[in-house]
Amino acid sequence: MNNRLTLCVALVWSVCTLHAQLSKKEKQIISIVSKNNSEALEFLETNVNINSGTMNFEGIKATADQMEEAFQKIGMITDWYDMPKEVNRAGHLFAESKGNRGKRLLLIGHLDTVFPKDSPFQKWQQQDSIAMGPGANDMKGGNVVMLYALKALHEAGALKNTQIIVALHGDEEASGKPLSESRKHIIDAAKRSDVALGFETSTGFNNATIARRGSSGWTLKVKGVRAHSSGIFNERVGAGAIFEVSRILHQFYTEVKGEEYLTFNPGVILGGTKVDFDKVLTRGTAFGKSNVVAQEVVVDGGLRFISEDQKERAREQMRAIVANNLPNTSAEITFTDSYPAMPPTDGNKEILKMLSELSIDIGHGKVEAWDPGRRGAADISFVAEYVDGVDGLGTMGRGAHTPDEYLDLRTFEALTQRAAILIYRLTR
Repeated sequence: MNNRLTLCVALVWSVCTLHAQLSKKEKQIISIVSKNNSEALEFLETNVNINSGTMNFEGIKATADQMEEAFQKIGMITDWYDMPKEVNRAGHLFAESKGNRGKRLLLIGHLDTVFPKDSPFQKWQQQDSIAMGPGANDMKGGNVVMLYALKALHEAGALKNTQIIVALHGDEEASGKPLSESRKHIIDAAKRSDVALGFETSTGFNNATIARRGSSGWTLKVKGVRAHSSGIFNERVGAGAIFEVSRILHQFYTEVKGEEYLTFNPGVILGGTKVDFDKVLTRGTAFGKSNVVAQEVVVDGGLRFISEDQKERAREQMRAIVANNLPNTSAEITFTDSYPAMPPTDGNKEILKMLSELSIDIGHGKVEAWDPGRRGAADISFVAEYVDGVDGLGTMGRGAHTPDEYLDLRTFEALTQRAAILIYRLTR
């Protein structure tokens, strides 16, 4: 949906009459969201103005402290989980209401942004209906949509006797390793939940996400015989490392590419007589000469997939290609898991159906599934094995991960109302 159409939808909503299928309680919840909207935006501005780049642990904790106080005010129990030293990340904030009515929900957000302490992009700036700021859209805005949806339920007396767990990670933009430590708490929460709702950036006013591709890394190392270039291709020298890596990457492109939702990208390549590569910083140096056959090559890349089966098929194809070496060369490829896939399950589709129906009831129109090929990985993927879910319930805007990041304020209230009614219906 383009920006102009998005704004039109918001303006239509601002004067629409609620659909008759909304209950008295749901109309009350929607009214409360409207009453609290100015307060919510003031809260968001304060939160955005706290730098919480992934490696700014103090800033993340300060961001969490503000959120924690707000959750406590609506009667939720909160916990802060520090990460072990070896994970080298800030902790996570969890909040919970306890009860046994309706579905048990897991609501997912994150506290960190991609903007470090020394970034020039630091503060909230508002002009008419546009608010710019680090994390305004990704995803402090989504966190506040979540918070004020729950606040509306609390003020309407609809939060009582429900089990709702809120998980706000401090390291979504660059997850800590090992994942068994950094994602332990959210997986434990998922195992005692029925439905997960992710409040990452909305892709469109009438779209939600029922599938996200997983991501993993791969590193290819190739070796050849170092020799004077006059000897290349003979029996002693062979093809050299650069010809071998060229063969491998070309076959990846021609033989592995093509399956829907499967993509892979060689992001860094270094080759020559001597290579030094720092995988953590993804940078390095290479030395070589045109009259010396290359001795080594390193390639660092990523792989995206819609299911574990698709991931494993691609890996097997890549391993087979890597093993079929040119003369006097050798190669090895290693894979590193990161985000699992969130497949488009029937359960996810049922939640989307409920979201679409209540959106029509409110007057927002039908909500449809967004193309998973156009979304990145997110924390909801870590729990997709255990619960059905929908993501993309957060704010609308553009420019995430750039100094042009902005939030469309004219859709904020409507999206909070939609989230509140979804949570309400799921917990009935």
